[in-house]
Amino acid sequence: MAAPFDLNDDSVVVIIGTGAGGGVLANELAQKGISVVALEAGGRYLPEDYVNDEWESFGQLAWLDPRTTSGDWRVAKDFSGLPAWIVKAVGGTTTHWAGASIRFQDHEWKAKTNYGDVQGANLLDWPIDAAEMAPWYEKAETKLGVTRTGDRAGLPGNNNFKVFEAGAKALGYGEVHTGRMAINSADYDDRMACQQTGFCFQGCKWGAKWSAAYTDIPRGEATGNLEVREKAHAARILHDDAGKVTGVEYFDADGNLQMQKARIVAVAGNSFESPRLLLNSASSMFPDGLANSSGQVGRNYMRHLTGSVYAIFDKPVKMWRGTTMAGIVQDEARHDPSRGFVGGYELETLSLGLPFMAAFLDPGAWGREFTTALDHYENMAGMWIVGEDMPQETNRVTLNMDVKDQFGLPVANVHYSDHPNDKAMRAHAYKQGMAMYDAVGATRSMPTPPYPSTHNLGTNRMSENPRDGVVNRWGQSHDVSNLFVSDGSQFTTGAAENPTLTIVALAIRQADHIASEMSRGNL
Repeated sequence: MAAPFDLNDDSVVVIIGTGAGGGVLANELAQKGISVVALEAGGRYLPEDYVNDEWESFGQLAWLDPRTTSGDWRVAKDFSGLPAWIVKAVGGTTTHWAGASIRFQDHEWKAKTNYGDVQGANLLDWPIDAAEMAPWYEKAETKLGVTRTGDRAGLPGNNNFKVFEAGAKALGYGEVHTGRMAINSADYDDRMACQQTGFCFQGCKWGAKWSAAYTDIPRGEATGNLEVREKAHAARILHDDAGKVTGVEYFDADGNLQMQKARIVAVAGNSFESPRLLLNSASSMFPDGLANSSGQVGRNYMRHLTGSVYAIFDKPVKMWRGTTMAGIVQDEARHDPSRGFVGGYELETLSLGLPFMAAFLDPGAWGREFTTALDHYENMAGMWIVGEDMPQETNRVTLNMDVKDQFGLPVANVHYSDHPNDKAMRAHAYKQGMAMYDAVGATRSMPTPPYPSTHNLGTNRMSENPRDGVVNRWGQSHDVSNLFVSDGSQFTTGAAENPTLTIVALAIRQADHIASEMSRGNL
């Protein structure tokens, strides 16, 4: 283990957050011999600590600090304090994620060019593209052990997948398989193969699913170059008169305010906490928030277009058996405006346990229709829709000055309203999902409203021009050269794919860039 770094050691890189972005960045830098202090708001839980029970696990892992919501999205009404289900723990939401690891498609890097002007959408091309990202994606796939990439076999298909696959083929879909998953189909990288327990969202008790919690973080610590401070809540990033960041103030486990000096600061607290931290770091030099000369910090929040379809059959499916999300149809992920919307969506297998079904099936809809659905739980199959939602300047994270957290800091308010493109895409996806189940004899199919998302994207987006976003092609702040953003908040657009693989690939690439800039004396 690393000897602790001194609070006054201004040679360290301070990383805020230890998830797919921060956890990977911390390890990659530590492996290169760079001193890193990682501040993690949550505690440390390892596979032996995870609980195979939905509500108990939610209580253990979820980020439950206060937040507020606004906008016309369903979440503001039904889950007003929980805009997304993210994790507060070492390893971040890589503990809870399903493991789906899909590369962006070529066209998705240049959404403005390929989709044209979409009224009300704040589309922008990424300053990077598929060709530049290909080698980094390959490194990420190797790190995560992604199935169906390299020479790694796919996972087996459970009953939920077999129903899903049969329906997809009946509709003429061709790109149907058990997915590219960061879940071992065979022993890999000192982690065992998937045991098909089905509690993927509750933390993998076998360690078969990749998580920064038990891969990158301990490996970084083993170098002696990484110190993780758990239960350390970042409060404010400090800077000097030249506008360079100098350190991070944080509340430690005992609630005492500490200040860790830094050579470089990387923010990786997800798309709520990262902009919140920058906005809470306002100063006379940066009156609108740190790194916010563009006014774009907190704007263009995306959560992916989501929704679910469940169906009831006359025979048991037992969808909960086996991997939660090992199954995908990719045919609708193309860009084809003849469907009535730009961009595309993926359909993925999903099963929730009874406690979560009761909460998420249709909030507030207790009654015969609801209870008969739960009565038929054994005969149910389920899928999840994930599609590209439109960035909108008005969908944003701001500070709610009237609500403070346990440390007296203004909390994030998350404002989101669907764009007409999102509504058209969701309607199309519901129709196709129901048709898939109907094609294999469903007695009833139920489109389910989108519940709190886990794909938080945007709010500190990457842009070629400093006026259009917060960071450049390396995730480096346009305004402050030694400040980086390393999580999904740097996403310019959301694409149709689950974002973790791209977050990891960008973090590996960013570590390479930071290390070379440090050795050149530029940082």
